[in-house]
Amino acid sequence: MKDSKKFDSLKLLPSVLEAIEDAGFVKPSPIQLKAIPPLLEGRDLLGIAKTGSGKTAAFCLPIIDKIIRRPVEVSRHHVRALILTPTRELASQIEQFIQDIGSLEGVSSLVVFGGSRRANQVEMLREGVDILVATPGRLIDLIESNTLSLDEVETFVLDEADMMLDMGFLHDVNIIISHLPIKKQTLMFSATMPKTIEKLSKDLLRDPVKVKVDIESTVVKKIEQRLYTLVKKDKLNLLLHLLENEELSKVLLFCKTKIGADILVEELLKHGISCDSIHSNKSQRQREIVLESFKSGEFRLLVATDVAARGIDISGITHVINYALPEEVSNYVHRIGRTARAGGAGIAISFCVSSEVKLLASIEKKIGESIPVINDHPFFAELSSQDPHSKKKKKPKRKRF
Repeated sequence: MKDSKKFDSLKLLPSVLEAIEDAGFVKPSPIQLKAIPPLLEGRDLLGIAKTGSGKTAAFCLPIIDKIIRRPVEVSRHHVRALILTPTRELASQIEQFIQDIGSLEGVSSLVVFGGSRRANQVEMLREGVDILVATPGRLIDLIESNTLSLDEVETFVLDEADMMLDMGFLHDVNIIISHLPIKKQTLMFSATMPKTIEKLSKDLLRDPVKVKVDIESTVVKKIEQRLYTLVKKDKLNLLLHLLENEELSKVLLFCKTKIGADILVEELLKHGISCDSIHSNKSQRQREIVLESFKSGEFRLLVATDVAARGIDISGITHVINYALPEEVSNYVHRIGRTARAGGAGIAISFCVSSEVKLLASIEKKIGESIPVINDHPFFAELSSQDPHSKKKKKPKRKRF
């Protein structure tokens, strides 16, 4: 395998290295290179890295390696490792990675979240599981019903900690932490480092190794950003105009609301554009079917709300389109990070109308650059005088008499 020696330097088991090769990994990402060695030594870790940087492998590989090196019969209703994550999509993808890498060595894993059949999860937990991936609500339900005990957890991972708190899960996280043993290895990963996360890390981690890679306010260099200014009534027409280009072959489009996403899908289907939507009003099963269909290329364009901004990891997305700019400025980076995954390239297109000028200015301030304006399209419109790209005229000084 090309560059396999770089993975060899991480001192993972030969069986894990073989599974990595079979999964198609070529070389470790910066977060993996910096995080895996201290994790194999049993250190606590605080990792600050944006979505798409390879965090899943950074914490899963050492856990799998540890379980294979020291096989233990898990007690009934217990788990050896707990990975807590905010969304169902992200939980499913983490567990799939564990299956791909660890299943051949007999590493057992289970994912639990609301919206899926509880009875199946209870049945699997009865015999004990090596690695449990969970969202907070269902996990607390299983603990409080005495279906699950966390007494034997050796490794605890709090993934996407800032998103967890943004979604209002701080109270739930503290309840879960109270059920964990004092002696354990704890890993905490976050895309940003607000004061709430900093305080949580101090309470949770013991003498942690701190790793910072690709801080969230930065944009992947291989993402080409484009800004289209227009009036609101022309949004659908501009989208249809752009979709005439076959290079937009796998497109993730972000809408502001769930209703707006479904309405847009209806309009696009009328114009012969193969597409579907994903948002929190759809059941977990519906969302999984939509994601699988999009991954396999059954349709060309997926319309999403910000529920997908961090929770979806799909390779080969050629374009991300912000049909409306995000209300939360940090979500801009989360959204466009769905393209240019794993070192690839991609294009991020943003529509902007006059009412979004202040949002645009905040986004550009956060990412530290101006997004290039594309004006050679039939729906180009100048924004208001507060356009952040326009040169501000200095007011003449008033003379004093």
